[in-house]
Amino acid sequence: MALSRARAVLLLLGLWLVALPGLAQQPPSQIYGELFRDVQLQRVFSDGKTFVDAEPKAEPREILRRYAEEKGKAGFDLAAFVRRYFTPPAAHDSGYRTVPGQDVCRHIDALWDVLKRPPASPDPYSSLLPLPNPYVVPGGRFGEVYYWDSYFTMLGLIQSGRSGLARDVLANFASLIDRYGHIPNGNRSYYLSRSQPPFFAAMVELVAESSDDPAATYEDFLPSLAREYAFWMEGADSLAPGSAHRRVVRLPDGTLLNRYWDDSDQPRDESYREDVETARATNRAPAEVYRDLRAAAESGWDFSSRWFADGKSLASIRTTALLLPDLNSLMAELEIVLARAYAAAQRPERAAEMEARARLRAEAVRRLLWDPEAGVFTDYLWREGRRTGTVTLATAYPLVFGLADRSQARRVAQTLEHRLLAPGGLLTTETESGQQWDAPNGWAPLQWLAIRGLARYGHDALAETVARRWAERVVGVYAETGKLTEKYDVADTGRGAGGGEYPNQDGFGWTNGVLRRLLALYPQLSTADGGDIACLTAANDNPPPAAPEALPSRRAP
Repeated sequence: MALSRARAVLLLLGLWLVALPGLAQQPPSQIYGELFRDVQLQRVFSDGKTFVDAEPKAEPREILRRYAEEKGKAGFDLAAFVRRYFTPPAAHDSGYRTVPGQDVCRHIDALWDVLKRPPASPDPYSSLLPLPNPYVVPGGRFGEVYYWDSYFTMLGLIQSGRSGLARDVLANFASLIDRYGHIPNGNRSYYLSRSQPPFFAAMVELVAESSDDPAATYEDFLPSLAREYAFWMEGADSLAPGSAHRRVVRLPDGTLLNRYWDDSDQPRDESYREDVETARATNRAPAEVYRDLRAAAESGWDFSSRWFADGKSLASIRTTALLLPDLNSLMAELEIVLARAYAAAQRPERAAEMEARARLRAEAVRRLLWDPEAGVFTDYLWREGRRTGTVTLATAYPLVFGLADRSQARRVAQTLEHRLLAPGGLLTTETESGQQWDAPNGWAPLQWLAIRGLARYGHDALAETVARRWAERVVGVYAETGKLTEKYDVADTGRGAGGGEYPNQDGFGWTNGVLRRLLALYPQLSTADGGDIACLTAANDNPPPAAPEALPSRRAP
């Protein structure tokens, strides 16, 4: 079936799913009110995500009526009440078990079916949002699709010869855009108020590169790309200098850039107790704290010292005050891919407009977010008109998407090598704060972006060093445990990867995808000689598609 016909079928199916009774898309906090707050604040479940993912055994109105009747009675047991009326999410068991001695590529190829889920047609009162096609979850406690995770998962799917499943993942995101006007953090009702790093354009580009007709792919996804852009830029046209609206900020000189945001200023459903406790530890208005916590969750870096005014404590979080090199590089990519889509649709005026917007944004990133003293692209406090100077792996994004100039890229390479390079890859930041997006942790998506950004600007030796150290760390843990995990201790602290609001998870989608693609891009890492990484060539291996730097419209300035 041609992509355009498939997308038409997808849209009809998405509309049918929305029309099902009971799918009001309200988060559990709104549906269950006092019951929800009591369950979360009294910690009926150790993980706040458990209750919001639980399936009710009766209509919510009936559950609430029973709760009102019973809660005041002597000996009332809240945990027992919840067990009576809700079914907690069960751990998914595919029957798969790690094969002892199996090389990591074959292990990953087998894991895709373990992490794959059928089209989601959930119970009418579930928090799960329907999806029309099969999809891939990260693993562990994450039993739904996640936005930015999925780009890195798609890298591995295509490498493993699962391009059809990668296209299904992309089509599901187009379906979410069609229904909700944006891609939520994940396909749960409590994620609808926010998105995640906007990798949809990069996903379209990835699928186009592996298709027989790239131009048709761009044209087919043009409506979804345009709606994604409208979501992130909503309010920009009427925004006065020196002000902000949702995800858009216009600086006093008229420069337009993006920030992370969330449309709710209440505690997150899945981390309600934690957010309430954080707000209580500050002198700020709780709604302001909740918004910044949620905005950090939209960034994917939940949480990191980069968001903290004092560099140490979560209570000082200020996410919405920052303009970011990673987000604005992704927005420039969205503008470039939109230009390609308009060109494929024979709309040259709109293509030229988007190219001009991308050039303006790239210039602003180079001018405002570049810190010459630290040698990195860093976050910018838009109200104060100054850079934070914080050194993080977000500095890799302008290299990946070609926004940096050559001298900036050279300085970034030097900074990465001297300040963030560790025995197991690249540190996320220089700070050990106890948060998971800080030292000593390293994360697959950021390793991938740093490696590709370095390679794009010709720093091939450092790119290969990072790839080797990261691959050795991941494969070493796999050899010891039979698992691929969400994050890794790259600094050899002996404590293992940790921090955050939950234990390190195994599965794990983006680790699988990045490692699978790296071992194809760097086959010298995949030999069994001399202590190198053992990864036999899998039968369904695909050659990697053209590197970004080979695409003329994306050459670095």
